[in-house]
Amino acid sequence: MKKVAIVSCYFQKNYGSALQALATQMALDKLGVDNETIDISGFNNELKRAKIRYFIKAALTSDILIHKFGMAKNLVIKKFSKNEYAVSCQKRNKMFEEFVKNNFRLSEVYASKEELSQKCSENYSAVLVGSDQLWLPANIAADYYTLNFAPENINSIAYSTSFGMSVLPKNIENKARIFLKKIKHIGVREQTGQHMIKKLTDRNVPIVCDPTLLFTGEEWLNMQKEEAIIKEPYILCYFLGNNPPHRDFAKRLRDKTGHKIVALLHLDEFVKCDENYADITPYDIGPAEFLNLIRNAEYVCTDSFHCTVFSILYRKDFFTFRRYAGKTKQSTNSRLDTLFSLTSIDTGLIRENEDISALINKKIDYNKVHKRIDSLRQESLKYLKTALEDRESTDL
Repeated sequence: MKKVAIVSCYFQKNYGSALQALATQMALDKLGVDNETIDISGFNNELKRAKIRYFIKAALTSDILIHKFGMAKNLVIKKFSKNEYAVSCQKRNKMFEEFVKNNFRLSEVYASKEELSQKCSENYSAVLVGSDQLWLPANIAADYYTLNFAPENINSIAYSTSFGMSVLPKNIENKARIFLKKIKHIGVREQTGQHMIKKLTDRNVPIVCDPTLLFTGEEWLNMQKEEAIIKEPYILCYFLGNNPPHRDFAKRLRDKTGHKIVALLHLDEFVKCDENYADITPYDIGPAEFLNLIRNAEYVCTDSFHCTVFSILYRKDFFTFRRYAGKTKQSTNSRLDTLFSLTSIDTGLIRENEDISALINKKIDYNKVHKRIDSLRQESLKYLKTALEDRESTDL
C-alpha cells in the first residue's frame, strides 16, 4: 500500500505548530498507516512569495498588517543581528531544528508544487492536511494547504484544520469555496470553521480534537526527560501576545505564591513587555523541553492554545487569557472557546484583573475533563480511520 502524505507546518519555530504536526504523524503511526511528511524545502520560497503578494494586495485591517510586519522584522533581527537577543533566539531555533531532525519522517525534496502534483499518484494513496491554522487567508492564497495540487484520484483529508479567524475576506472566500468542495473528508477544530464550511459549501463537517489531544500526557512523556528542567517550584509564562496586563497578573501570582516566574520570551516577535518581568528566561527550550516545563510547573499563565492543551493533559492549575480583542480579525479566541466547551471546562478565558485567591481556589475536575477528552479522542480517531479508508462519507 502506498504512503499517506502529511501536509503540515512542521518547520515553524513555534511550539504548538511543531507538536501538532508531530502528533498528526503519531496518529497515523498509531493507526498502523505508513506515512511521511512532505518536505517543502524545495518550494518554500515559492509559498513565501505568494504570501507576500497576498499581504501587499490584501485590504486587511491595520492590526494584522502591523502584526505581520512585527514578525517579519523579528525574523530579520534574529537572522542577521549579533546582539544578545538574536544569539539567544538562534539557540532556540537550533533546538527546533534538532527536534524536526530527530522526530519527523520527511519525504524526498520536491522542487515545486507542480513536481509534487506530478508524483502524487505514484507515491501516495492519500494526502492529509492538518492541523493548526493552515487555512489562514495568506495560506489559501499560497495554495498549498488547500490540497489543490493533489490529483482527483488521490484521497484527500483535512484533519483538525483551522481558518484561524471567524471571517474570511470576500476574494479568499471564493477560493475557499472551490477547494473545500474538492477535499473528500474534512474535520475541523473549531465551531467557527464548521459554520464557515456550511455557509460556503453547504457541507456539514464534524469537529475533531486537535491532534495533540489524541494522546495522553503519559504518552507525551516518550519524547521528554522525566527529570524536571527547573528544580524549584515555578510559574510558567508562555505569552505570544503583546499584553502588559497579562505579565502583571503573573507578577501578582508570584507575590501571592512566592514562586518564581519562568518565562519563554519573544516567540513570534520582540515584545517589549516581555522584558524584566520574569525571574528565569531560558532560550535552550525546544518542543520537548516545552512539555517538560508545563508538566513540572505549579501554575501556567498563557494566551496559547497548545500551551492550554498540554496544561489540561498534565492537570495543571492554569490561567488562559485572550490574546486578541474579540472583534479583531486575527483573533484566535474561538479555538480556545471550543476547547473549553468540548472538554467541559467552565473556568474559560480569564481577565487579568480577576481576584487571584478566588482563581487559585477554583479547581478543575480533571477526572471529568479527561473522561470527556477520552471520548473526543475515540470519536476523532474514528473519523480519521474512516477518512483514510475512504469507503464512505465522513460528513454529518
